[in-house]
Amino acid sequence: MTAPVPALPRVTDLLPHRYPMLLVDRVTELVPGERIRTVKAVTLNEPWYAALSPAAAHDYPQSLLVESWGQSAGLLASAVTEAPTGQVMLFGSVADAEFHLPVLPGDVIEHRVRVSRALSDSVIFEGSSHRGDETVMTVTRMVMAFRPADQLRPAEPTAPRPSVRPGREAIQ
Repeated sequence: MTAPVPALPRVTDLLPHRYPMLLVDRVTELVPGERIRTVKAVTLNEPWYAALSPAAAHDYPQSLLVESWGQSAGLLASAVTEAPTGQVMLFGSVADAEFHLPVLPGDVIEHRVRVSRALSDSVIFEGSSHRGDETVMTVTRMVMAFRPADQLRPAEPTAPRPSVRPGREAIQ
């Protein structure tokens, strides 16, 4: 008899992100402390496509592909290092992200993230993103860090900025 397979976590149970910036749809494999595979389905309904004309290139923004991969790393970090109460997971850096092919609406992207090194308060990842058998992006290194929430400075309040429309005066 085989042991029961633990349930895969729901993305929204581990990440604070929500629409439109939740860029991982589901976890398909998770080996805590080692690796994760996640899926992101790219659709034409995403807000970054709203203002594009039909003739415009519909390549998925590379910055969002990195963000989606980073959210996958964050899911793995949550499984690698159980953040103590009061700790916040922060993106540290990404190095050598290389884009091989464009990603388009209709593509289903699989992110493959591996732990390269786990430290007491940081995790270093490496991996790639794929469309079927094609590699669309490789990431040599991404760093996530855990820091005490009480040591992070809250955002400074800002005064509202006047809205300016082309050809019009500022609205106060």
